[in-house]
Amino acid sequence: MKNPPLSNPAIELLAEEPESEFNIAEYLGMLRRHWRLIAALALISFAGSIVHYSITPKEYMAQAMLQIERRSTVPVLSENNSWDNYWNIEFYPTQYELLKSRGLAERVARNLDLANDPDWNPGAAANRAAGRKPTAADDLATLGGLAESLRGGLTVEPIRNTSLVNISYRSRNPDFAARAANAFTEAFIDMGIEDRYASTGKASSFLGSQIETLKTEIQDKENQLQAFSRRSDIVAVDPASNDVLQRLEALNGDFMTAKKTRIEKEALYHEVTSSPKDTVADSLSGGVVSGLRTDQLRLEREYETKLKTYKPDWPAMVALKAEIDKGQQHLNTVIEEMASKAKSNALAEYQTAQRQEQSLAGEVARIKGEAINQSSAAVEYTNLKSEVETRRQLMDELLKKQSETEVSARLQGTRDSNIRIIDHALVPGGPFRPSLRQDLTYGLVFGLLFGIGLAFLIEFLDRTIKTPEEIERRLKLPTLAVVPDITESGRAYGYGYSYGRTEARAKRKKTDALPAVPTGEQIELVPHERPRTPISEVYRSLRTALLLSTADELKVIAVTSATAGEGKTATASNLAVVLSQLGRRVLIVDADLRKPRMHQVFRVSNRNGLVNQLTGAVDPDSVFVSTHVPNLWLVPSGPIPPNPSELLSSDRMREWLAAVRKRFDYVIIDTPPALAVTDATIAGALADGVVLTFRAGKVTREDAKDCAERLRLAGLKVLGVVLNRHRSEAARYGRKMRYYESYGSYESEPLAVGDAVSR
Repeated sequence: MKNPPLSNPAIELLAEEPESEFNIAEYLGMLRRHWRLIAALALISFAGSIVHYSITPKEYMAQAMLQIERRSTVPVLSENNSWDNYWNIEFYPTQYELLKSRGLAERVARNLDLANDPDWNPGAAANRAAGRKPTAADDLATLGGLAESLRGGLTVEPIRNTSLVNISYRSRNPDFAARAANAFTEAFIDMGIEDRYASTGKASSFLGSQIETLKTEIQDKENQLQAFSRRSDIVAVDPASNDVLQRLEALNGDFMTAKKTRIEKEALYHEVTSSPKDTVADSLSGGVVSGLRTDQLRLEREYETKLKTYKPDWPAMVALKAEIDKGQQHLNTVIEEMASKAKSNALAEYQTAQRQEQSLAGEVARIKGEAINQSSAAVEYTNLKSEVETRRQLMDELLKKQSETEVSARLQGTRDSNIRIIDHALVPGGPFRPSLRQDLTYGLVFGLLFGIGLAFLIEFLDRTIKTPEEIERRLKLPTLAVVPDITESGRAYGYGYSYGRTEARAKRKKTDALPAVPTGEQIELVPHERPRTPISEVYRSLRTALLLSTADELKVIAVTSATAGEGKTATASNLAVVLSQLGRRVLIVDADLRKPRMHQVFRVSNRNGLVNQLTGAVDPDSVFVSTHVPNLWLVPSGPIPPNPSELLSSDRMREWLAAVRKRFDYVIIDTPPALAVTDATIAGALADGVVLTFRAGKVTREDAKDCAERLRLAGLKVLGVVLNRHRSEAARYGRKMRYYESYGSYESEPLAVGDAVSR
């Protein structure tokens, strides 16, 4: 009992089953189709990396290590003159920025005398030879350019969770790389020492001048007191009984206190104006500057990290650099505002103290005038004595502060610093870059990625249909057969091309189960002339798919395509051959009345044919031509008529086809392309079903869809699609071929017709 045939709606339901959006096999197939392109680009990039390595100048890197401890940079400004400062979170970011600053680079350029080095400043020798003397502005410009060049090779890398920092310098000269790295470390220590004690020295000088002024005033007051004592013959006066003297003594004490305050405020004002703005801003910001520096350091570390992966001109890197510059500008603005505010506050406090001193001086003068008006010699004597004592007390306090600042200033001579060198830079033994391994790796990876991207771009721009899955997904039609393009393995395919193995390849392996096919054999008759080839099995599978595709009677089958050159004639002729191998009577009708080819395939005359039959010019039986294929007859097209569409749609065509149905078991109609003319639609309406043939890699998705939609709108029953010249994966097709050869390698004779039917 035969199995019931599978209905066409069931096949359509299978075809409409949704597929996964991501199919890795499809993408691998794309890469496999373009592997030569990918390999070529990878090799080119690989060779380019070798050339890049060969032409890139060698650079050497020397590295030194520093330890930076937390210490206060301005001990005079704080009452607690401590070296340790654990709460200053922006201390280390500030040190790292100082290491990369242009000022430090200029100091290094001066220490290394790069202005007179012909390698760094070739213009200096030319100026000396020409007798030209550079101006101060020229020297500054030269020094700035040398500093910028030096900064280009400097790298500052803090060691996380430590107070250590690596100072690296890159140069094409290994000796200079070591010299420059050591010069940066030494210049940084010298700059820290000078900055640390600069404000201390200025404060000490100011206190010394004030002390000398007090000494002069005390000497004058003592001379006045002695002169007054001699004139008035007064040795001591008790001011307890004189109210004016008591008031004068109290005012003198207040006046000396105000004067002391004025001197301290004035000293603080001078210290603020002479101290670095960063230090002054830190003391007044309340953590604002610290936070800004922390954010700036984070952005710069992020930029340095990404710089190892991306180029500086990458849009993301340009945006990050702009953010860093904006943050630095904002930080500088905040520091400038804080320093200006501190200077204004110090000046205001100094002026307030000065006004208070002047006010008390006026009051003292007024009280002193009252005492003079009272003609009291005791008041004058007590006043002079009080002024001398208060000035002595003030001088003692200033002397104490001067001693403290002098001790701090003497530490500069000992070069005591919070920075010390852990490792000096050594001359590198080998180049730092270029790296052959890195260049080769980057070259190979870049070539592969570029090749893969180009392959996907080519596939994306290619709008043609290449796989049966694409037909089922886009057209919602079943794929009846896939005819491979065996030119991939040295065989030819198509009209006028040879098919099968060449003689040279056949001789290469004597045990080959498939002997060579003579050159010139066409694919249209392969199932008859070479029934043992894999291509013949494909057409037999097409036969099976058609016979099981519908439960209705299927006797007349029209074969068409979207455009010319897609193998519809080959499909029609080979389908007729495999149907005739079942022992059935098969007729193939060449209904392509515009460009007929069936008479060339079967090598018969085209003088009489379908056109003669439809016009009634010949005997009806004379148009049937027997072919050399058993059970297969052909009706050629005949002479090319001026009105093919009218002939195919005539009543005579319908009547003739109805008579043919009774004489033959199967009728195959070869029609013109469906998109070019309407002949295929007219002939398909007379058939039980239509088979579409598409050539893989040629027909576009739009043409294929338009062709299928045109046939559907005309009410034609589209049985399915035959995909010709399909370029499958080489390994996959090779496996299929080996399976077939191994399965049939023990049979040497072609199968008989009866055997084919039984299969």
